[in-house]
Amino acid sequence: MDLSALQFGAWPLGLANALALAALAWAGAGVRWRELEHGALNAWMGACVLDLALWLLRAGLLPGLSFHLLGGALFALLMGPRLALLALAAVQAALAAGGHADWRALGLNWLLTALPAVGVAASALALARRFLPPHFFVYVFVNGFLAAGASLFAAALCGMAALAAAGAYPWETLLDDAVPYYFLLSWSEAFTTGLLLAVLIVYKPQWVATFDDGRYLGDKPGNR
Repeated sequence: MDLSALQFGAWPLGLANALALAALAWAGAGVRWRELEHGALNAWMGACVLDLALWLLRAGLLPGLSFHLLGGALFALLMGPRLALLALAAVQAALAAGGHADWRALGLNWLLTALPAVGVAASALALARRFLPPHFFVYVFVNGFLAAGASLFAAALCGMAALAAAGAYPWETLLDDAVPYYFLLSWSEAFTTGLLLAVLIVYKPQWVATFDDGRYLGDKPGNR
């Protein structure tokens, strides 16, 4: 999504910016910054740069509707939901600083993309831990693949709902012209997230905060 301030009134933008700042303050206050490992922190910053590049590789259909990989689920699995929300805020702020996003609509874009994407990924992880067996395949396929695709599609639906509510586009146009593209893009998000997550678990498991060797791999000889 690349929502523009011109598509919304002044009070929705102001309210969205206030809510986004409050949510980011909550996220930042809950991070134990002094306990973060230097390697994990460097990985966090590197992931932000990589995600920024993915956001720049985008195509536009209509004003406010852009298609790009999101990275919300990958961030949520790598660093937890709070740091993921902060990372996506940093990415969007960098886009605005480079002239690729509207400063006035940053709060609205963050609320309608980062928040639902991270929320879906974090909820899927919690549900998988409670109801599914603790298996490596479950973690990668359900959380890294399926939840990632669902997170992007959820964020797209939230953005389209906001555009329809603001009167920017009729629902028929969004359903016919945008939904099929976002559905296809969600599979790219799923594949990319699942692949990167599997590679990181193999080579840099310490960077994946939500992955526990003891839980997902058990007492295999290589993990003792």
